[in-house]
Amino acid sequence: MSIQNFCSHDPFADICNDMHERLVHIRIQQRNGRKMLTTVQGLSTDYNLKEIVRACKRKFACNGTVIEHPQYGEIIQLQGDQREKMCQWLAQVGLTRTELLKVHGF
Repeated sequence: MSIQNFCSHDPFADICNDMHERLVHIRIQQRNGRKMLTTVQGLSTDYNLKEIVRACKRKFACNGTVIEHPQYGEIIQLQGDQREKMCQWLAQVGLTRTELLKVHGF
């Protein structure tokens, strides 16, 4: 009998066979009170993330920015809970496929 609970799993290591087809993680972070941030991590480096943020800001009527994380690279941050809108928009525009989107949060 072996215990399987002690096996470590890195949730950010979900990369598919092709380097261009990796999972896009959409997360929500609680700020002060009811304030929230939506973060998008894992988009291809071929895309200009600043232009994506600019389009999202217009589409969702929120503020946003691109931050540089030392471990995970460039991450998009948007104000508010934009998880569902972001999933639909990324698939609609064709930046990623719906099966490669992974939504985290409560």
